[in-house]
Amino acid sequence: MHLSALPPRRRILLAAAVAAATALATSGPTAAAPLTAAGTTDSPDRQQQYSAAAAEYGVPQSVLLGVSYLESRWDTHSGQPSTSGGYGPMHLTDAEQVASTPSSAHVDENEDPRGDDSRPLTVDLTAAAAPAGNTLPVASLQTLDAAADLTGVSKETLRDDAAANIRGGAALLASYQQDLGGPVGAGSDPAAWYGAVARYSGADTEDAAAAFADEVYDQIGQGASRTTDDGQRVTLAAAAVTPDQSGLHKLGLRRAERPDGLECPVRLACEWIPAPYGEYTIPKTNIVDYGNYDIGNRPAQQKLEYIIIHDTEGSFRGSVNAVQDVTYLGWHYTLRSVDGYVAQHIKAKDVGWQAGNWYVNAKSIGVEHEGYAGHGTWYTEAMYRASAKLVRHLALRFQIPLDRQHILGHDNVPGITAGNVAGMHWDPGPYWDWSHYFDLLKAPFHSTGTPNTGLVTIDPDYASNQPAFTGCNQQPPLPPGPVPPTAEPCPLRGSSSVILRTAPSPTASLVNDLGLRPNGTPNTMYIKDHGARASAGQTYALAGIQGDWTAIWYLGQKAWFYNPASAPTAKWANGFVVTPKPGKTSIPVYGRAYPERAAYPATIPYQAISPLQYTFSAGQRYAVGGVLPGEYYRAVSFDGSAPGDRTVVRGENKYVQVQFGHRVMYVNLDDVDIVPAATRTS
Repeated sequence: MHLSALPPRRRILLAAAVAAATALATSGPTAAAPLTAAGTTDSPDRQQQYSAAAAEYGVPQSVLLGVSYLESRWDTHSGQPSTSGGYGPMHLTDAEQVASTPSSAHVDENEDPRGDDSRPLTVDLTAAAAPAGNTLPVASLQTLDAAADLTGVSKETLRDDAAANIRGGAALLASYQQDLGGPVGAGSDPAAWYGAVARYSGADTEDAAAAFADEVYDQIGQGASRTTDDGQRVTLAAAAVTPDQSGLHKLGLRRAERPDGLECPVRLACEWIPAPYGEYTIPKTNIVDYGNYDIGNRPAQQKLEYIIIHDTEGSFRGSVNAVQDVTYLGWHYTLRSVDGYVAQHIKAKDVGWQAGNWYVNAKSIGVEHEGYAGHGTWYTEAMYRASAKLVRHLALRFQIPLDRQHILGHDNVPGITAGNVAGMHWDPGPYWDWSHYFDLLKAPFHSTGTPNTGLVTIDPDYASNQPAFTGCNQQPPLPPGPVPPTAEPCPLRGSSSVILRTAPSPTASLVNDLGLRPNGTPNTMYIKDHGARASAGQTYALAGIQGDWTAIWYLGQKAWFYNPASAPTAKWANGFVVTPKPGKTSIPVYGRAYPERAAYPATIPYQAISPLQYTFSAGQRYAVGGVLPGEYYRAVSFDGSAPGDRTVVRGENKYVQVQFGHRVMYVNLDDVDIVPAATRTS
């Protein structure tokens, strides 16, 4: 019988057995650890598990390691699923997990995503509430079943056992290679596996599959070595491989529309799926409104200052469906978890309704990532890499600095007024790996100072920093406030956040965020109660050092975090801080940087400069993020016919952006002195 006539599982096992025998004959008995009857290695060493799985299923070890690195960086994530329902080092997907993950419209009731009190916008939540389905074939989101069939191992074991998971991934790769008619064998040429690697991505477009495969082969060329989240050291030796890309076209994937003017880097899988700009009548009224963004002329008319990192709090397809609804809100890009595919919805020149703060919206680009801030899932490496390529491209094009003062999480955007603070979003949440993300942006966090230079940049070791949050997967989501008994502990996992306390002690209470808890009670470890956290890459003014503890100025108080010299959670930094001008006992802090009244022409109503509820007192210091002009972009009509529409009001006021708490805020330049942080007082 010809090999191709055998059932897929028997075909793979037979070919792999021949390959393994050949490898042993040519490399000697030390080439792989002894295999058990089930085909797994009895070695607890992760490197050996990859070697054994590669030999068993006839996959070049470099290809297996490269694919796994691009899926998970070899991490296990303690058996928790990714945002696309993928498990383990090989990201074996389970569509049932995706379907069971709660979704939301990523906008709260009565929320104004425009953040402009001159044209308030309340979104109809039903616009994003309809079932959405998936863009990808079921097979792409259900590889766990295929791996179970190929290996004879249960789905539960494939989810939870790293060695079994690696075997499952190897079996899938081998099956894809067989289907393409390519050579199978641990000693086969890695260059011949390009088509199988591309298929492993799960992508439904040729450019997305190719982008994934290109990243894998780039990683093989660079090599890698790291310690995984469960303490295993794994190494991929660098090897120059020129892949044979002919197998890509055999996959029969569609070619995505990529029109002229698409604002994506060339090697990124990107498609134009436009958000509508149109008028509509609000149901049950005669009121005509428009959506779901505003026409702009950036950067010619107004400089772009920020790129805002969001998560969708729902599926990719649901989010893309929502952004195409004219009655909903708009953002610029959405990224898919499983393969890093990018959809662009709005041109950078136009203003999306995405950050909940009109000053920030008018000066930013919004990038949504498929995922959940607090459901215990993890963001895939493929999506991190695609996002970093996109954001770096945009930052360089629009001269946006690659730092945490300008690449903001949605959770770093301030409320426009005191009343809006509590309703602001907290995505992408404490599980977004900011340090790794900035490594991919080629702007890693470095130490630039000493304990005497007056600033600290938060940067805990992501894998070992595991705060004991509660309330993950809580349904319905609990509002800020005292944590109820039903807030279950979240699974312990890596985080970018450090926890801030009122004193240098692990038993001291958490600090208070008056915007979230106006009664002055401490914030909590509830997952969305983020008012006592600082995040990787954020730089704060040093307020004190006591033993293994470091204090920063945070929301008008000293906030302490654990920062031992043996395992530091921050880096010393140098730069500038602001202090109240002499004679001022305190100064106001703002959530937007608007011009003074005299700057507005008669045709444009004055936009009040409204202070937030926080106090910036004499003796306190906050890190400078930049000096910005007072600006207000007027946009309240569909066709630009309203008086003064689509113009920028600029005044004499200038503002200093500061890292005041978890969110950035603004102070009037006239109220402060900007001084080197090294001139700090005790």
